[in-house]
Amino acid sequence: MSYRIIGSSEQTRRLQQLIDSIAPADVSVLVTGESGCGKELVARAIHDRSERRYRPLIAVNCGAIPADLLESQLFGHKKGAFTGAIADQRGKLQEADTGTLFLDEIGDMPMSMQVKLLRVLQERNVTPIGSNQLIDIDIRVVAATHRNLEEEIAAGRFRADLYYRLNVLPLQVVPLRERRSEIPELIEHFAAALKSVDRPITLAPGLASLLQAYDWPGNVRELSNTVHRLSVLYPGQLLDLHNVDATMLPPGALEGLSTVPKPPQDDGADAFDGLIESEQAADVAAQKFLQGEARADASQVDDEFESIVMLAQGYDDFRAQGQSLKGMLSEIEQDLIARALEESGGNVSRCAKLLKMQRTTLIERIKKYELRVA
Repeated sequence: MSYRIIGSSEQTRRLQQLIDSIAPADVSVLVTGESGCGKELVARAIHDRSERRYRPLIAVNCGAIPADLLESQLFGHKKGAFTGAIADQRGKLQEADTGTLFLDEIGDMPMSMQVKLLRVLQERNVTPIGSNQLIDIDIRVVAATHRNLEEEIAAGRFRADLYYRLNVLPLQVVPLRERRSEIPELIEHFAAALKSVDRPITLAPGLASLLQAYDWPGNVRELSNTVHRLSVLYPGQLLDLHNVDATMLPPGALEGLSTVPKPPQDDGADAFDGLIESEQAADVAAQKFLQGEARADASQVDDEFESIVMLAQGYDDFRAQGQSLKGMLSEIEQDLIARALEESGGNVSRCAKLLKMQRTTLIERIKKYELRVA
């Protein structure tokens, strides 16, 4: 199986060039980068392009295996070596013989195991637990970590000699927020790669811009999970802000709405902001308006849009009352905030969550309308 690194940014092109250069060199590699940025994919690509490509690639997550079991997993054991050892078991080091051993999250390995691993890498042999027999092994080690191992060494949590043994060829994978230009092609790739979905989803410009502006703290893994989720819920659909359940988007992604380009608006845009954040019924109409499906000039809002907004809030059609849309929206927003403050007991943070507003925006509205906070 060929492992392809997706992305056309300068950072990813450079990473691909380094992988091509490093792969044939049969020495240890240390891959660093934040969680979820694709370190395991890099390790597999190195193995796939090396002379060991037809030999085993064995992966071990050093942070996921309890410390008292990690030694047995790596070194193997003989029958009767400890309680529960009912048969001989080959360790991962032996399984990786003639191939590649991928040690994920090496920075989480206990110090006692670091000493034993260092000896194996130096001597190129392993002794199973409960045995006196030395077994020669021929492995290439690719390790990965999200930790800064130099800081871990300074703090006494990682051995310097093991670090230098592993860090012969260093590779750093940059986080997704530093290569945002790749987000659209990654979304397209993940959507098309899902075998469980007949037709891939597509994103309208508004939603695509929103996701590209998001920081993705979970990196590529978080993006992949989001695309998978949307593909399962909305197979084959064109997705935009008005037809996707906000709870299906990453937490915090909607805070990027202020950075998504919108058509020019008149002074009524300030009132629209609060209305969009506070009521789902008005959200559909407002989003259509913002995306140009209604008339682009806010001063010429048509009768249908006005009626939708008012009816969604439980108000009668106000056109006969001679009041401006901006004035009516301000009154609606003030009333909604006052009711939410009462329901939340005056707690601004809870009130902001009820209204689906940013806390700073809510504080500005409270000051603007001179509302009392208990």
